[in-house]
Parts: sequence; structure tokens; C-alpha cells
Amino acid sequence: MNMLKFEELRDFLNEKADQYNAPDFIENDPIQIPHRFSLKQDIEIAGFLAATISWGNRKSIISSADKMLDIMGNSPYDFVMNYSEKDLKDIQDKSIHRTFNGQDFSYFIKQFNRIYKQNESLESLFEVKEPENNFLHAIERFRNGFLETEKHRSHKHISSPYKNSSAKRIIMFLRWMVRKDKRGVDFGIWENIDQKNLSIPLDVHTGNISRKLGLVSRTQNDWKTVEELDAAIRKFDETDPAKYDFALFGLGVTKELL
Repeated sequence: MNMLKFEELRDFLNEKADQYNAPDFIENDPIQIPHRFSLKQDIEIAGFLAATISWGNRKSIISSADKMLDIMGNSPYDFVMNYSEKDLKDIQDKSIHRTFNGQDFSYFIKQFNRIYKQNESLESLFEVKEPENNFLHAIERFRNGFLETEKHRSHKHISSPYKNSSAKRIIMFLRWMVRKDKRGVDFGIWENIDQKNLSIPLDVHTGNISRKLGLVSRTQNDWKTVEELDAAIRKFDETDPAKYDFALFGLGVTKELL
């Protein structure tokens, strides 16, 4: 596949993005979690929590996210703004998802409470400033603003691109919030951040397919590879590069190119 000419590869990826960027994608993906809500803050909180635990089997991710929603009475924003100390104490010992446990969940709830008392939306914590062209610095600014406190076990659940992490889960969350189209999968509820700055959430699937198609040469799935992939896919569509996440992820999951 990596011998395809530029135009052929672009057309192939456009076709696959078009195929997988459809409402039936939602059913089996963690994005179904925020899709249960209409209030902006509910979408942000449910989306951020679902993205945070998005590693491993997609069914188990959705099941674990369901568990968090149940604990919050299926009203995430209301819960984070009005929880009691007893609510948090009850969460502490719960098992949530792999290494993301009740302590982490209660820590996130407290941080959300503080953030939303100061901001209407999480968007203001992720703004891309001139002359930045990706979310490298924005994610780090968010990290510093969200975590704020001294070293805590929960810090490991928000990756740092400054430490060369691909920050796959945050990048995926950003795609959900920022990308605007009429397909009904991504929300596009953040008005002040341009989708041209989005990257592809880099995981095993998207990394392997990107290498097979000759889009990246680096062997690690790290931030440097995120930027290498940025440079390649933005040549195909500089205004909406993250749409190719649907193509790469879909090709990876279906094993179409193996």
C-alpha cells in the first residue's frame, strides 16, 4: 500500500474516512458515552472520563464508563457541582477500570468541581495560541490547570506530550469536542478552537496502519510520531486532518490491509 501515489492514497483515505465516519460508528465506540447527553458540561465530563479510561477492549471501556455514570446518577455536571463528602468517600474504594480506581475517580470529580466553578466549559483550558499549530502546549497547559495539586497517583492518567507521550486519549477527546461536520459522530461543541490543529489519536491500530501506508517511519507511538503523522495527513486536508482518524482506525480494527 505504501507505494500508492499521493492522489491515490488521499482518495483511498478520503473514501475510508467517509465510510467509517457514520452514526453506526457510535454504537461500539466509547464516544457513545457522551452521546447520551445534550448539556454541554455533561458531554464534556462524560466524554473526558470515557476518553481517560480508553485503553483495552472497547466493550470493557464502555462498561466501566457506564459504572461511572451510574455513580453520578447519570447527571455528571450536577454531580460534580453538588457531591457530598460522603459521596466521594463511597467512591474511594470502588473498582472502576484497570488502574483507574475509585481514588482516581474521586480526584477527577474534585478537579472538575474546581474547574467548573471558574470556567463555563473545559474549552478555555485547551485553547491553541498563536503561533501554535497543534495541541502540544495546550495539553500541557490543561494538565497544569487540571491537576494543579502536588504529586498524586491520578496524575499518570493525564499524559504529558512534554514527556513525549502521544497523549492518545486526550487527543481523542479533543477530536470529539472540536471536530465539526454533519455526520453526527463528533460533537463540534467547542466554538473557539480550530479543527485544523487537531491530530490523530495514535494507538496500536492507527500507528500500524500509518506505517503500512508509509505515512510515518518512526517505530514508536509517541508525540514525535504524532507530529510526523500530522505533517503527512495535513497534506491531504489541512482544514480537517482528524477526519482521517476514522480511516486509520477503521482500517486497523477491520484488519482490511493485513
